[in-house]
Amino acid sequence: MMGPAHSLSGAAAWLGVGAAAAAAGHPMPWPVLVVGALICAGAALAPDLDHKSATISRAFGPLSRGLCEVVDKLSYAVYKATRAPKDARRSGGHRTLTHTWLWAVLIGVGSSVMAVSTDRWGVLALLFVHLVLAVEGLLWRAARMSSDVLVWLLGATSAWILAGVLDQPGNGADWLFGPGQEYLWLGLPILLGALVHDIGDALTVSGCPILWPLPIAGKRWYPVGPPKGMRFRAGSWVELKVLMPAFMLLGGVGGASALGFL
Repeated sequence: MMGPAHSLSGAAAWLGVGAAAAAAGHPMPWPVLVVGALICAGAALAPDLDHKSATISRAFGPLSRGLCEVVDKLSYAVYKATRAPKDARRSGGHRTLTHTWLWAVLIGVGSSVMAVSTDRWGVLALLFVHLVLAVEGLLWRAARMSSDVLVWLLGATSAWILAGVLDQPGNGADWLFGPGQEYLWLGLPILLGALVHDIGDALTVSGCPILWPLPIAGKRWYPVGPPKGMRFRAGSWVELKVLMPAFMLLGGVGGASALGFL
């Protein structure tokens, strides 16, 4: 899928989690719901770090472009080192390592560790990166017409304000895990965003090797997905006219349920 659809699906997924948490008796304070949805929207772009033409490659200028090249080479090296005889030969690392459940778990756990071990500055860094990505994904037209510096300033300002809101008593810094483990939950929307990205890509023509390194049908990098006739091309009318409106509707219903309006 394309960047905007990935971000919308990430936001909708976290709002759905908010609805489920409320139904289970662990409602999210509204700042957790809002911040988590924005983080998940940004994190749903992150697996494309292995693609130099992806939205994330443009988000932070030369830094993100250089990082994408490094991740692409790393992913390709892992693919070559672990491919099974039936896995196809390829020339790049796109839709390999960063598009797996293992990567999603590692990046989510790593983010939680960073949030609780580096105190406020680690939280601000995580918020800044994912809020910039959320702007690039959800407001992609405005971001394209604006300068990178303005998008970065918006991300930094929003990160500072939202971190201050979360720090207030009762606003959710210790949601789910309790006092003493503030911001441990920040890894959850990051993990979820990566998984939602992978599921979205699995719906497209190429499929997605979400289950690596589990061997399936003689392949280590088996492209998981629905039957061929149910798949679509990225950027097609199915994505633009069906899935994106569905994500917006589901996100709205999930958010209303999480806040107790439904």
